[in-house]
Amino acid sequence: MYQTDPPRSPQETMPTMYDLPSELVGESGLPDEFHCIQADLLSETCQLPNYPPEEILLASDLNLYYDPRHTLWYKRPDWYMVLGVTGATQQQDLRLSYVIWQEGVAPFLVVELLSPGTEPEDLGQTLREVNKPPTKWEVYEQILRVPYYVVYDRYENNLRAFRLNGARYQAIPLPEKRFWLEELELGLGLWQGTYQQTTGLWLRWYNAAGWLPTLKEQAEQERQRADRLAEYLRSQGINPDNLPI
Repeated sequence: MYQTDPPRSPQETMPTMYDLPSELVGESGLPDEFHCIQADLLSETCQLPNYPPEEILLASDLNLYYDPRHTLWYKRPDWYMVLGVTGATQQQDLRLSYVIWQEGVAPFLVVELLSPGTEPEDLGQTLREVNKPPTKWEVYEQILRVPYYVVYDRYENNLRAFRLNGARYQAIPLPEKRFWLEELELGLGLWQGTYQQTTGLWLRWYNAAGWLPTLKEQAEQERQRADRLAEYLRSQGINPDNLPI
């Protein structure tokens, strides 16, 4: 591309999400059933009290392009949260990838779900190869400066969490396999239960009152409240079936 006078802005010359690959390209740790179900549970129970839903991006297996000097380098977190970005309101505007130099906002939290073969890189135990892209740990810690990084190993039921402290990640003690994020007024921890007809130990959000409900649990709570109200009305001699809707 020839230089113009005056020079064109980066917004005009840098590749957009439409120019960059959005599919998996020879990656290890491809998403399996567990990855999909766990990501759904994280998104479904992530109910932030101080952020409207339209200002939060919750992404799963969405390419994250992070370096404007190397525009084809990307990571693909299993799940991540970005605060203060506008979500799409029309289907045609849904993101193909998350491109840092366009969005201008780095993720607040990244979650990696360990797969066989990915543990060394996910936990920062892999050294960067010469002339190769940086590791996940390097990207999250040193380039994007993601405030919180969480790694869950379902094979060992092992949850690890890290908070950015200065220039490095510092491990967060997890005596009860959960931790509180003061900035969000929410916590993240391991919950034993059944979700999408599958029983196990799942990573899930909670608040000061307890585990945040799934859509199915919210519907059940509403049904129980309606049943209690109907029972009370009948005790007062009122037939709830005759009330106007």
